[in-house]
Order: sequence, then structure tokens, then C-alpha cells
Amino acid sequence: MARQTRGGAASKGRAAARTVKPARRGDSGESQRLGPDQWLDAAHAAVVAGGFGNVRVLPLAQALGITRGSFYWHFADHAELVAALIGRWHRREIEADRALEAASSDDPLADLLAVLDAALARGGSDLADLRFELALRSHGRQDPAVAEMLAEVDALRLGLIAAKYRRILGGEADAAEDLAALLYVAVAGAHQALARPGSDAAVATYLRDVIAEHLILRPAQPGAPQRAAIGRRRGRGALS
Repeated sequence: MARQTRGGAASKGRAAARTVKPARRGDSGESQRLGPDQWLDAAHAAVVAGGFGNVRVLPLAQALGITRGSFYWHFADHAELVAALIGRWHRREIEADRALEAASSDDPLADLLAVLDAALARGGSDLADLRFELALRSHGRQDPAVAEMLAEVDALRLGLIAAKYRRILGGEADAAEDLAALLYVAVAGAHQALARPGSDAAVATYLRDVIAEHLILRPAQPGAPQRAAIGRRRGRGALS
């Protein structure tokens, strides 16, 4: 009777062995604990700290407290990791911009001010997201595909800002497009200023108030003198 029990156990063991799937390279408990987003978060932090050249698999694994082999459960190689990181940023930015584009109230001025606040806050409270985008734009100077993707993001942002301006200006398309370009450049400049050491909440508030006063509140006034000249300047479309 005991021999039959041992034989049955062995038979079951052989059957179980036949059903086990081959493990992927790097398959381990570590890969089950960490999903791809944890690797992407670590890569994001590496870019913030030192640009895209700072994204290396071994230091990321060390920062996550796991072995490098588990990386290959989620990504084929370093290039796939970087592509996934950029792709995630792109999807999130498009989703955020589409949400701003769709948001509309009975007060178009308040809607545009909300876009300004969202744009300035996009960098994150610790400016990590801002520094990531600045690094991505630097990376785009060497990668045509990234440059094309950034141009798409810029065009969407300019389009949604121009649409908000058209509601304020009563459909003055030329002025709306030019003011949108000026606002976008002003926000980009504000991001550069906020990324410098020593910038604080007071600087952020000052920049927000200056941009709002000169590029939103004043042009929104009926008969504002800026609107007579703006829209006739050359170079429209240079940012889109």
C-alpha cells in the first residue's frame, strides 16, 4: 500500500513537471513583485537626475533593490525601456491636454486661466515632471522620432490655447493664434525659470500673475490696443 502511494506521488510529480511552462529570461519572484511601471518610474527619476544618458539598467536595478536579470521579464533591452518611458509620457500628456481641451464653462476667461494654471503646474510640485520634459526636448535634438512626437504635443497644446482665446476674442482667429503662441512661449520660459535653483512658490506666483495680466486679462478687454497689431506680424505658425 505504501509503495502504491509513493508511485502515485511520483506519477503526479512527473505530470506536474510536464505542465510547467519554460521560464522567461529573468523570471523570478522579483519580476512578479515589480511591474513595468516601477521600472519606468525608476527610469523617469534617472532622467530627472541626469538626462536620458543616465538611464542604465544596472543602476536602476540597484535603486529598486533587485537583480538586473528581472528587468528582462518586462523589457527586451535598454532601447525598449526608453521607448516605453517616452511612450508613457506621450500618452499622459495627450490625455491631459484632451481633458483641458474639452473643459468648458460659461466663463471663457476663467477657462483660459485654468489652462494657464494647469500648464504651470504640469511640472509637478517637485518640478520632476518639468525637468523630465526639458530632458526629453534635449533628447529630441538627437532623435528625429522624438522631435516629431514633441511637435505633435506642441501643436495640440497651441491648438487648445488658441481655441480658448477665440472664445474670449469673439472669433478673432489671427489674434487668438498669436496670443496662444505668446502664452505658450511665456509658459516655457516660466518653466525654465522655475527649474533654476532657488526658485520657490513666490517666484511661481509672480510669473503666473505677470503672464495672466499681460497675455490674458489685458487682451480680453474690449478694444485692447494689443489686438489691433497682433495677428499681422510675420512668422505665424513657426511654433506649430
